[in-house]
Amino acid sequence: MTRSVPFSFSANLSFLFGEHEFLDRFGAAARAGFSGVECHFPYAHDKAALTEVVMTSGVEMVLFNLPAGDWEAGERGIACQPSRKAEFQDGVGLAIEYAEALGCTRLNCLAGIPEGDRDRALETLVDNLAFAAAVTQRAGIRLLLEPLNTRDTPGFLIATTSEAMRVIDAVGSKNLFLQYDVYHAQRMEGELAATLERLLPRIGHIQIADNPGRHEPGTGEIHYPFLFRRLAELGYAGWIGCEYRPSGASEDSFGWLEPYR
Repeated sequence: MTRSVPFSFSANLSFLFGEHEFLDRFGAAARAGFSGVECHFPYAHDKAALTEVVMTSGVEMVLFNLPAGDWEAGERGIACQPSRKAEFQDGVGLAIEYAEALGCTRLNCLAGIPEGDRDRALETLVDNLAFAAAVTQRAGIRLLLEPLNTRDTPGFLIATTSEAMRVIDAVGSKNLFLQYDVYHAQRMEGELAATLERLLPRIGHIQIADNPGRHEPGTGEIHYPFLFRRLAELGYAGWIGCEYRPSGASEDSFGWLEPYR
């Protein structure tokens, strides 16, 4: 049975279609029925080449992250590190360049793991987000802040929804929103539907994966049909990013999606 929903699903290319080279994943997502895609980072690829593949595949570039340090070495963001403020600001400029070229109107900030004192890290994060929110707003781009669970990312500064909202309130910008990843929230706090109901006007993007395993919906404990139904009832009309590790081939992991096509 098809269920009419006001939101759309985007394919996270950092997780899905891994059997393809990165630039080929856009077309694979389109062939699988996705109208939007997102990724962790586009910066290793030429802007012109990315722009061409986005246009020819016919998908919208929905979201990617600000530069987040050396990902392969385990860094998960630099926004909270006082010694790297200049690097952070340069990264915001680079992200805006890519976003404007690709027609992307959302950028996500990963706070990172503190270098030392937590209070100073929080102050640095607030300062950096205030800067980023202002310059992205001038570019017509929405800025997001995403909590990551500390089971998967030990030491991450912003691990819960409440921590993220305190930072967002401290920044005080109308251009800073919560990125709500259901998987991370389930691992840290639960209360998924109640949180969505309470904070939906301040949520700029939603991502999904099941728990345990971070596989596709229907493989774990999260009752996604209920959450999707509730989001539809609440009138959420944004994107929901499929940021999961397929339990098999990517193309074989979309059975849960069929009722919402």
